[in-house]
Amino acid sequence: MYTVLEPPLKRPEARRGPDRFAFVRDSFHFWAFVLAPLWMLWHRLWLGFIGFALIAVVLQLGLHALGVGSGGRLLGYALLALLVGLEAGTLRRWTLARRGWRDVGIVSGETREAAERRFFDTWTGTAGEPGPRPAESFLAPARAALAARQPNRPSDIVGLFPEPGAPR
Repeated sequence: MYTVLEPPLKRPEARRGPDRFAFVRDSFHFWAFVLAPLWMLWHRLWLGFIGFALIAVVLQLGLHALGVGSGGRLLGYALLALLVGLEAGTLRRWTLARRGWRDVGIVSGETREAAERRFFDTWTGTAGEPGPRPAESFLAPARAALAARQPNRPSDIVGLFPEPGAPR
């Protein structure tokens, strides 16, 4: 699963090309786990990096004050890095949202390229202009099928009870 984000337009006449979008994967990020501080700096997550550094220092000082050995302190840092690896996508989405990026949809795909292809196939119309949003177009067949199955007559009974006079 990927969250698709679009940056704000800097000028009214700025082009709206497909290379402007960011696809943020919503899964475990191995490199964010292994090299958490460097991964944050690479992705320009300055506040996340500062928060991570402060938490890591406080955690290490606290564990040292409690008399925990180096193995326990390493385990504490590894758990903090694991948390960063699990929440790396959330950190990126939060940072981009703070910078004014707009969430334009969620798309799934085996790879990033497949997710991009699926998103842009839905996003672009026949004239190349932005078409329906992916969430709306993916839900349209389901809504049509649901509307076809449901009768258009009002019902006095709410819930899963049978309608009065209906065959059992």
